[in-house]
Amino acid sequence: MSKRVVTLAHYYTQPEIQQMADKVGDSLELSLFARESKADIIVFAGVRFMAETAKILNPQAEVILPDAGSTCSLVTQTDVGALRQWRESHPDHVHVSYINSSAAHKALSDWIVTSRNVDDIIAHLYEQGKKVIFSPDRNMGGYLNYQYGYDMPLWSAVCEVHDKFNEAALNEALDAVNSKAYLIAHPESPLPVLKRAQYVGSTSGMLNWIKAYDGTTSDVIFVATEDGILYNMRLARPDLDIRQAPIYAGCQCNSCPYMKMNTIEAVKRAQLGEGTHIDYLSQAEMDAARLPIKRMLDFSQRYYA
Repeated sequence: MSKRVVTLAHYYTQPEIQQMADKVGDSLELSLFARESKADIIVFAGVRFMAETAKILNPQAEVILPDAGSTCSLVTQTDVGALRQWRESHPDHVHVSYINSSAAHKALSDWIVTSRNVDDIIAHLYEQGKKVIFSPDRNMGGYLNYQYGYDMPLWSAVCEVHDKFNEAALNEALDAVNSKAYLIAHPESPLPVLKRAQYVGSTSGMLNWIKAYDGTTSDVIFVATEDGILYNMRLARPDLDIRQAPIYAGCQCNSCPYMKMNTIEAVKRAQLGEGTHIDYLSQAEMDAARLPIKRMLDFSQRYYA
């Protein structure tokens, strides 16, 4: 009997890769899909932490990452030993970690969140009287502290793609537009950029904002996130003038180099069983990491069903 292969692709991969996938989505959507998948082999066209999450949620499946180098700066900037010490220095706090983190990082967490559910989950914890520490994305954590008046201690790592967006370049781009201009932004962006945004939300949240946009077609919409999602936005609303927010004067060219390692050739090889197999996680590490992920997924299915 032939094995069932399911290919997952994140919105930040190239359009050609998304067209090869059985499911395209953001981190939360792909996590839910991976958990429910009956696949024998899961090809994850994304980055390593996503493939690790799929393996943790579906340990019976063979999970393959097309390119071994597709990591994430939020992972590479985090020393797990130092993270453990940081967590131990806040024994009375709940450790909430963004899903853009390694399996070892997740195993040191109490809750995992995505950019779509982070606001609701942290609000839920504060409503219960908990104190929270947040890792690894300091931009996302800083925005939550600013927006809600939290005083969460933050780990200091950033997404190297989103951290490039800057207020000066944005102001210049907005001033150059003669018609009405809007900014929507991912919460991994720096706080001065997020303060200027009309909408801050997850990748799927921004896509849904574009789909529902009811302004005039002469308006210009700047998007502060990785350029892969612009393909989906323009596909959904070809009538709109959608542009990536600039990272410096005159440049609208901000891509995740790790996501773009998912080439057509690499994904095809992975579908044939070649690539980086996520078979190095110990049972203890997967069990520890699964608990905070399960809390998130159970919460998300309850609140977003």
